[in-house]
Amino acid sequence: MKHIRHIIGAGIAAVICAACATTSGDSAKTPVDYVNPYMGNISHLLVPTFPTVHLPNSMLRVYPERADYTADRIKGLPVVVTNHREKSAFNLTPYQGAREAIAPVLSYSYDQEVIKPYYYSVTLDEPGIDVEYAPSHQSGIYKLKMNGDAPGYLILNSKDGEMTVDGNTVKGYQKIDDRTRIYLYLETAQQPVETMVLADGVTDSTRCHAEGRDACVVLYYGDNAPELDVRYGVSLISPEQAQANLRREIKDYDLQAVAATGRDVWNKALGTMAVEGGAGDDEKTVFYTSLYRVFERPICLSEDGKYFSAFDGQIHDDEGSPFYTDDWIWDTYRAAHPMRLLIDPSTETNIIRSYLRMACQMDSLWMPTFPEINGDSRRMNSNHGVATIADACAKGLTDFDVELAYDACRKGIEEKTLAPWSHVPAAYLNKFWDEHGYIPAIGMDEEETLPEVHHFEKRQPIAVTLGTSYDDWCLSQIASYLGKKDDADKYLRKSYNYRNVFNPETRFFHPKDKDGKFIEPFDYSFPGGMGSREFYGENNGWVYRWDVPHNVADLVSLMGGRKQFADELDRMFNEPLGRSKYAFFAKLPDHTGNVGQFSMANEPSLHIPYLYNYAGRPWMTQKRVRMLLNQWFRNDLMGIPGDEDGGGMSSFVVFSMLGFYPVTPGSPTYNIGSPMFEHATVTLGNGKKFEIKAHNASAENKYIQSARLNGRELNQPWFDHKDIAEGGVLELEMGPRANKNWGVAEDAVPPSAAKI
Repeated sequence: MKHIRHIIGAGIAAVICAACATTSGDSAKTPVDYVNPYMGNISHLLVPTFPTVHLPNSMLRVYPERADYTADRIKGLPVVVTNHREKSAFNLTPYQGAREAIAPVLSYSYDQEVIKPYYYSVTLDEPGIDVEYAPSHQSGIYKLKMNGDAPGYLILNSKDGEMTVDGNTVKGYQKIDDRTRIYLYLETAQQPVETMVLADGVTDSTRCHAEGRDACVVLYYGDNAPELDVRYGVSLISPEQAQANLRREIKDYDLQAVAATGRDVWNKALGTMAVEGGAGDDEKTVFYTSLYRVFERPICLSEDGKYFSAFDGQIHDDEGSPFYTDDWIWDTYRAAHPMRLLIDPSTETNIIRSYLRMACQMDSLWMPTFPEINGDSRRMNSNHGVATIADACAKGLTDFDVELAYDACRKGIEEKTLAPWSHVPAAYLNKFWDEHGYIPAIGMDEEETLPEVHHFEKRQPIAVTLGTSYDDWCLSQIASYLGKKDDADKYLRKSYNYRNVFNPETRFFHPKDKDGKFIEPFDYSFPGGMGSREFYGENNGWVYRWDVPHNVADLVSLMGGRKQFADELDRMFNEPLGRSKYAFFAKLPDHTGNVGQFSMANEPSLHIPYLYNYAGRPWMTQKRVRMLLNQWFRNDLMGIPGDEDGGGMSSFVVFSMLGFYPVTPGSPTYNIGSPMFEHATVTLGNGKKFEIKAHNASAENKYIQSARLNGRELNQPWFDHKDIAEGGVLELEMGPRANKNWGVAEDAVPPSAAKI
């Protein structure tokens, strides 16, 4: 593994040292010092991670706006990212040169870039401007050291909105969509000599207001360019609220103080987990960088007790419970939400309350699936918001209206179409599901006739059948918690619907047509459409073969028993791609991070290496987890194998490096893997400590020899949430060879759904 090294100028280095207040030596490092925001910035194919500067779960997020990590130009300076990895608003461009060359946004060659979670610095080559930046929650601060005596300008641009300049202040907004705007209030410590509007390439000092595409204002600070101090606030409510946010958070122009505060905030968040031992700094960097990614979403939109909701286009009182959004639940329900429930249950509670507000604010009481700043985009397949509710109920986190949550989850599954990427009411597919217990497929040459089916995303019949079976199981768990026995029994029965598309001859989940016939001929590696969307969803049949997280015991039985199940897992990890890489990835661009037909790069795969625990081979889970962590999660630019999805994948890394994983959100259980560190301490939300002591753990010593939980012998590869809810100690003896007698008994397997 290689460290990423960046050359830091003496001045910048001094600021960083002042902000960090650390000394040399590993013992002086704090958790945030291990974070490498560049890790995974280059992906195999899909959108990678971004080197994001922000405070945990904060509205204000920035990263350099460039084509990708390898691009040698940045477009101005960042102001705010409005949607994780997809959209940014406004541009701030310092400029020195001829007035005639001013443009709404200027691109710069750059050098000497330094990115910390709480600090950013860069040198803009052509003018030689040194830039420093630090964020707060809803505001940020820049220090711009101009070069020499060239004329100095500051350009502020809204890509689609309004900008007004008045002396040293700028107010404006940018449209996110027709319903949602983000507002800006900005001021500089220095008074400009002149202000103007840029329109059609011409500056006009008689105007102070710009509107429309590339609405742009310019502040001129004279021919002897000064050092500019810039601070700003953002808001989704109004420019006045943006000003109030700035005044509340950044009271002067002391950038180092803001950076130091941000550093403290990050250390408090990351410090909920402490790790010792292991292979070295690279592993700690992977661990804490992954944990930092988990805090990127969702974001808190509450501003002085109020928040704008795009779900109804109104401003609301948050009534003391902050409002969160920008959460792609299809990715994050699997591990990010269970992790937050452990270490920050109060925030998880507020997130769930936010879901319920969204459901109530929309036209229909439907639990959101992809809540963003500008509303619920209803992406991907199934309705996995129900899993966050089921998991919370199972683990005792119920300080919200569970009855309302159950109703919203049920309606979101039954009253909204089951067609992926759609928000229209239930239609043919839902009716067919209720009557036949699966989503019908159409043949490769058959034309789609259902209006609710997305032209690109298709029906994804197997993915939706499996995902909705799991969602129904989650409904049954919530109904059981509420004492609704009839509902619980009904949804438990429906949770077995995956059986309806299981092919006993091939032991794969195989699409069926409306007449109940398997689609033939059929290729599980290369089924129809881009990303296999005509039958699966982003991944092929090998990955979806295991997508029954709520009832692995039944899947073992369908496969023919424990030996056959484990052997088929092995076969997946060893099955060749079957085509050249360029042909394989041209069809399955999400299916990267390959080990055989297994894909480490997409969330439906995350639980798969833990499934050996259900088949009497926990040593293989230990081997696979370690292998996958070492192969695909590294401290380098390509250190993440695919689409990280703002904590969706990184939470798998954090859990797995600690040594346990929530295979089934909605079940109060964790599967044991292979801890990377000799000692890890997780500070729970109640202040109690859960410790994982992995004696002799190392790169070679990855196999569990024996285990104790809270002082009692443990001979099973899982434990219950109640065992650690009030603190506890998981103690493992590790060795270089598999102990094939530990955790293998028939009654040692992790729990699955109740039998029907």
